[in-house]
Amino acid sequence: MITRASKILLVTGIALLYTLVVFNNLTDFDSNYQFVRHVLSMDSTFPGNHGLWRALPWSWEHLTFYLVIIAWETGTTLLLWWGILRMLHARRAASSQFHRAKAVAIAGLTTAMLLFLVGFLSIGAEWFLMWQSRTWNGQDAAFRMFAVAGIVLLYLVQPETDFQP
Repeated sequence: MITRASKILLVTGIALLYTLVVFNNLTDFDSNYQFVRHVLSMDSTFPGNHGLWRALPWSWEHLTFYLVIIAWETGTTLLLWWGILRMLHARRAASSQFHRAKAVAIAGLTTAMLLFLVGFLSIGAEWFLMWQSRTWNGQDAAFRMFAVAGIVLLYLVQPETDFQP
């Protein structure tokens, strides 16, 4: 039973983290919007680099990207909380039932990882050359978010062997 409680609590920790991320993006909209704007504009990359043709200079593009990020984070948050409720409901059930109940949380953790792997590390860091910026380089934070969700996902998908109803 302790393993199930541990899994539920760790997913709850990620859900809380994403809840706060969404909260911060909505209540301090401009701070992270500026991050997205500078990354997409590529205005702090190495001067004269040959990738500047990729820059997106228009504010409507920046706003669209930022709103997609917030929507993705919100969807991830909802999946995680829904997954927690499903696991709580099945916490005393047979191992196979608890395993099925983890599916929504697994989907939530996967979407969390994809946001940071695809959105930040691939598109932001490599396509828009975010790694070249001293000020607007979010690679460390993106990797941290990717890794934390990934560790919890690896633990969550482990088979249930410690409980028989």
